[in-house]
Amino acid sequence: MAGKPVDRTTPGPRKSSVGVHAIAESTRYSLAEMGPKRSLQTLLKVNHVDGFDCPSCAWGDPDPEHRRTAEFCENGAKAVAWEATRKRVDTAFFAEHSLADLRQCDGHWLEAQGRLARPMHLAPGATHYAPISWEDAIALTADRLRALDDPDRAVFYTSGRTSNEAAFLYQLLARRFGTNNLPDCSNMCHESSGDALSATIGVGKGLITYADITDHADLIMIVGQNPGTCHPRMLTALEDAKRRGARIIAVNPLPEAGFGRYHNPQTARGLAGPGTKIADRRLPVRVNGDLALFAGLNRALIDREDAEPGSALDHEFIDRHCEGFEAAAAAWRALDWSHLEAMAGLSRRLIEDCAADVLAADSVVVCWAMGLTQHRNAVATIREIVDFLLLRGNVGRPGAGPAPIRGHSNVQGDRTVGIWEKMPDTFLDELRDEFGFDPPRVPGLDTVDSIRAMRDGRVDVFIGLGGNFAAATPDTEVTEAALANCGLTVHIATKLNRSHLCHGTEALLLPCLGRTERDRQATGEQFVTVEDTMAMVHASRGRLLPGSPHLRSEVAIVADLGHALFGEDLGWRGMRDDYAVIRRHIEHVIPGFHAYEQRVRQPGGFMLPRAPRDSRTFPTPTGRAIFTVNPPTACEVPPGHLLLTTVRSHDQFNTTVYGLDDRYRGIEGGRRVVLLNGDDLRDLRLHDGDLVDLVSVNPDGERRAPGFRAVRYPAPRGCAAAYYPETNVLVALDATAEISNTPTTKSVVIRVEPSAGAGAATAP
Repeated sequence: MAGKPVDRTTPGPRKSSVGVHAIAESTRYSLAEMGPKRSLQTLLKVNHVDGFDCPSCAWGDPDPEHRRTAEFCENGAKAVAWEATRKRVDTAFFAEHSLADLRQCDGHWLEAQGRLARPMHLAPGATHYAPISWEDAIALTADRLRALDDPDRAVFYTSGRTSNEAAFLYQLLARRFGTNNLPDCSNMCHESSGDALSATIGVGKGLITYADITDHADLIMIVGQNPGTCHPRMLTALEDAKRRGARIIAVNPLPEAGFGRYHNPQTARGLAGPGTKIADRRLPVRVNGDLALFAGLNRALIDREDAEPGSALDHEFIDRHCEGFEAAAAAWRALDWSHLEAMAGLSRRLIEDCAADVLAADSVVVCWAMGLTQHRNAVATIREIVDFLLLRGNVGRPGAGPAPIRGHSNVQGDRTVGIWEKMPDTFLDELRDEFGFDPPRVPGLDTVDSIRAMRDGRVDVFIGLGGNFAAATPDTEVTEAALANCGLTVHIATKLNRSHLCHGTEALLLPCLGRTERDRQATGEQFVTVEDTMAMVHASRGRLLPGSPHLRSEVAIVADLGHALFGEDLGWRGMRDDYAVIRRHIEHVIPGFHAYEQRVRQPGGFMLPRAPRDSRTFPTPTGRAIFTVNPPTACEVPPGHLLLTTVRSHDQFNTTVYGLDDRYRGIEGGRRVVLLNGDDLRDLRLHDGDLVDLVSVNPDGERRAPGFRAVRYPAPRGCAAAYYPETNVLVALDATAEISNTPTTKSVVIRVEPSAGAGAATAP
């Protein structure tokens, strides 16, 4: 049931991405999972106006008239096939496999078994899941919730795949129940972005559009992001920008194939020609060195302005729209270059050469992802990037601005419609006025605090709307034990995953429709909506018949639970039967959704307002953008230790592993590998291929991940990389970013030790 042993090839970064290999791999995987007919029914409808939104990443779409026939990437095709597979996990499967047996299987094997086909119940003390009717499952959940003596003893978790309609209904259910305990996957990814952007420009999301990348930006900086693996369709937009003359700078500790040559599989140049070189410059920053890098860039711009007044800064913009500049400028002038070089792992010359690229550009976009947000100083780093953009007026005009690139298809939309443990009073007031009840005002639990509360016996019921909570969160052993501490765990899901084996005293698995499937309710066929990383809201319509007659939509499941708890006080059945009713409520509660039903039916949907982009007004307390002072810091690593960053393999999306290869890094047949600089291998007296244990060092003790193969790789000196979720066991629950409370999974201090009794060996 586990993967095959690692094949001893020669690992190393590939110099190009996509091309015919991606076509072949997409085709192979799709045909194996779906067959030819289902493959055609689904793949040609992905990201098209009459089809469904890809259940993978949140990258935006070109205008409808510029979309290609195949508007998906390799990982998008695999995400669709993963969901639309013909395999089923049914009653016979659970009768055959006990929980004890299933716990011996890895996540890749579990998810590869197929779609959950009917509701399942784990009774107290039982060894196997057994079938249960929908009516009994909903009644059981409602009974357990009603029995709580405090609504805050329930947690309502949400995955970023959930639609706007389901997410709005879900937050309504939680708040009607009386709690703001609404943790979500954004707590673990872009919470740092939201906190930094809200505090500096007044809007907690990015300001760019698709056209800003393709048509307007002179310089695009991609920082702490690997688009070739995590957002492959972004490469097409970057190729368009390159052909127009834009310059691209990649800031990443590891060389990534997506920054080499892009072989666009839909063009002759991509298939048979040389492809397009994406990155003009790469800065191999030390892990957690980004704050020092941007502080150095800002220092370089200030130095240039001091030497040649009027040459580097946009003083008209700064004077008219910003505050705090003088204090920030004084702090930059006082920085010591030698300290910046040491923290960034880059020379002053490299940083100043990058600043020269900035000075030559009239418009600059900075894109980032998890490589920036999951560090102790993540919020300070992103505030420093905002400073960098403000200095030259790169906010609120075409081709310029901050661009946090969301990693899941509707994680941004979920937050917009209310999935947040601390929604502002303005939202709660509108919710009260629309539905006639007063929502709770005390902030709820985020993801990390929910784990702490479950661990400490302060939560009795955990409900997960999608996702793989146990695998996605930090401190794996602590999280699994915390879930087991609940009285009831409920998972609304499409596929079996690790979280379903980390259950409370009692557990339910409730199988739901996927994006690929038709959703028919009492008033007819329904569609849902999502918001991408560019704040575009558009419709999504499944094309396949449901994979089982026992599947229900997420909306229907949540609405039925609301009806079981509260009757028809808020019109739960009406919202279940017609999703347009939910959209009317969203329109009344949330600014920017006026004429929701009409505008979302237009090809391509509509864009939500973002004041700094739309009018250069900043919804901060003073109405101005705020420069901040962010003293450069970097994670300190004791002698004999390394700084580990966790990464995805190419054959992976979030915690879902499609295969055991990483084609872009030359890894085949296994995932328990750690990428190490050759000099670090020598200093540790290790050889390429040795079997090692990774031991993280934390104030509350050590954590160990055994059995990793050491792989020589061009990582920065003193840094290492390994795949998650296998390495989440090393991340202490209390290791979180300042302000955002996001787990610091990108900067983990570790020791690397030979595995007991192993020399040169092969990782399992």
